[in-house]
Amino acid sequence: MRCQFVPPYLLDRLADVGHGHAADWFGRTRGLDERLRERRATTSPSVAQPPDADGTKTIYSAGGGTSLPGDKVRGDADPPTGDQAVDEAYDSTGIVHELFSTVYGRSGIDDAGSTVTVTVHFGRAYDNAFWDGDQLVFGDGDGEVFERFTKPPDVLFHEFTHGVTQFTADLRYSGQSGALNESVSDCFAAMALQRQFDQTAEQADWLIGEGLFKPSINAVALRSMREPGTAYDDPLLGRDPQVGSMRDYVETTADNGGVHINSGIPNKAFTLAALRLGGYTWERTGRIWYAALTGDAVGRDSGFGEFAAATVAAAGDLYGEEEADAVSAAWEEVGVTPGLDAADAGAPARRSGRIVVSRTGGFTGVVREAAVDADEGPLGAEVASILQQVNFTALPIRDADPRGADRFTYTFTYGDQQVTVPESALTPELERVATLVLGRLADTP
Repeated sequence: MRCQFVPPYLLDRLADVGHGHAADWFGRTRGLDERLRERRATTSPSVAQPPDADGTKTIYSAGGGTSLPGDKVRGDADPPTGDQAVDEAYDSTGIVHELFSTVYGRSGIDDAGSTVTVTVHFGRAYDNAFWDGDQLVFGDGDGEVFERFTKPPDVLFHEFTHGVTQFTADLRYSGQSGALNESVSDCFAAMALQRQFDQTAEQADWLIGEGLFKPSINAVALRSMREPGTAYDDPLLGRDPQVGSMRDYVETTADNGGVHINSGIPNKAFTLAALRLGGYTWERTGRIWYAALTGDAVGRDSGFGEFAAATVAAAGDLYGEEEADAVSAAWEEVGVTPGLDAADAGAPARRSGRIVVSRTGGFTGVVREAAVDADEGPLGAEVASILQQVNFTALPIRDADPRGADRFTYTFTYGDQQVTVPESALTPELERVATLVLGRLADTP
């Protein structure tokens, strides 16, 4: 599993919009990232360590090259070197390692006590940081848009947690499971940063990558967990595309299925839960998320609903009904209903029941209604599968569109869920369901 800090869509924009040397830097980073993705597409069963690694952490330098891990520059017991990137990486690794060790009882990334290997000065003007399945890697940035990637400590905290996820739930880096993978890294990065500065959930700014951009860039950070989509708005970067609710969920094949865009949804759920529970985030909220990540209820292909259900269950087991209700309410606020996408071997669980679609209105005012059972052959299976992707509670509640006189209104009933949607507000999924189910009436006089 190889996870990068800067999303590929942002590098694509910078390479296309940038000028002169800047465009070359971003294009070079993008090309190197693509080659690295091709080189390593699978996860490791164990952490491969250099023979000269020692203690809990060892820092290496690639010296502007791309060979890993590079030359050893600071061992676990060595004093500061005076190289900012080396010493920042050393200090930040110690902070996040100590969080997992002290608070969650975890022995390093793999929970087997392996040394954390970190390489700095990777590539020339390399604008990214990543976990490659064995170690953490950091570029120096281009110096005009991005600072060095070791400067904000939560960049390293984030990448460290990708390693922890690899050795726990191993969330597949695609679609909802990939967005969860990204979100888990942001959540624990935020907790490590808050712990470093002794901040409560209420005191924290909930920014990820603050200080990564140069002062000339109109950006407060790379992401905002509290207000996804507000971290930057700059002519060079464009506007932050993250979303914070299922009503805005982005279906895309880019960015591994939108892992950096849709991660804002579970990010905001975590933030809301932490604010509801109060106090230090790494205590109750962090223990709940860690229990979900490391428990049996979350697997490689888990989606938002399944992960949400695991956190609600963990909150109840660890603390009680009040805490479980607070966590559940946080997920509901972002449009995720805990348990709706419970998985069996990675596939969404299929609810049984009757699916009814009715259409009213139009010029004639005729009502058309048809139904199909979820277990009724290929048609029922397809309709049920589509509806598994629809969160009824996240659909916008709208009155009939006054601009759409004589247009239709659709009512969808599935089990105990029902929603009425004007034609102008139909999602592609609901439109497909209406076509399939009402199409059964085509041969009816």
